[in-house]
Amino acid sequence: MNTPVSPTDSLSPATAARLRVVLVGTQHPGNIGAAARALKTMGLARLVLVAPEDYPAEEAYRRAAGADNLLGDAPVVATLAEAVADCHLVLGCTARSRRVQLEEHAPRQAAALAVGRAAAGGEVALVFGRERTGLSNEELQLCHAAVHIPANPEYSSLNLAAAVQVLAYELRLALLEGATATTAEPVHPDETPASHAHVEGFFAQLGDTLDAIDFHKGRTPDSAMRKLRRLFAKADLTEQEVRLLRGILADAQRMARLAGQGGTGTLS
Repeated sequence: MNTPVSPTDSLSPATAARLRVVLVGTQHPGNIGAAARALKTMGLARLVLVAPEDYPAEEAYRRAAGADNLLGDAPVVATLAEAVADCHLVLGCTARSRRVQLEEHAPRQAAALAVGRAAAGGEVALVFGRERTGLSNEELQLCHAAVHIPANPEYSSLNLAAAVQVLAYELRLALLEGATATTAEPVHPDETPASHAHVEGFFAQLGDTLDAIDFHKGRTPDSAMRKLRRLFAKADLTEQEVRLLRGILADAQRMARLAGQGGTGTLS
């Protein structure tokens, strides 16, 4: 049944354009089409597909029911890191899990956060995992926070496209309410939020540096890196801060190399 949808009303096209939904490893092409339809009914237009198992497929276009343009415009990439490289906020939609400890939001809170960041000029991604297994631990590590839909605990099996519809509806409400768009101030160049790719580059260098100074001392580095990720996620790093931190790490790596070589040269 086709349910009438109200006009765009006061949606900000610029803000809505900075919101994307990312589907990771989708197994059934019909769910991709249904997700595209869910987005279009709520005035959203950006869909990104990460390594879908069966796509493109006729079933996806059939289930899109008129949202073919979203499918046609949707980039298909190999990894989640590639899909969110330019993002400043990445929210992973997942069932409650203690595997990876992330700050958790209800859909309405997550939508307000996402629209607020988009209104301030940031790129935002809401990420959905595979139908059977969801997002992997590694993929969750790429997210700044988690979104949990409080479904019936006695029957919490929520279809992928239905989950997308829930979040798309909440995003629309937040967009209609304006979230923080009306009060957002221009961002000073020194306060430009760091992109996901830049932060991940910092984490990679941080991991290399901790190895170079033998920080882990034979222990597995995974636990420490998870805690460090959470710590820096709370800091909401700017591009300038990432450059500063990477400069410190570069000097630490240089000192470690000198120590390893037994060098006593003058440090500049």
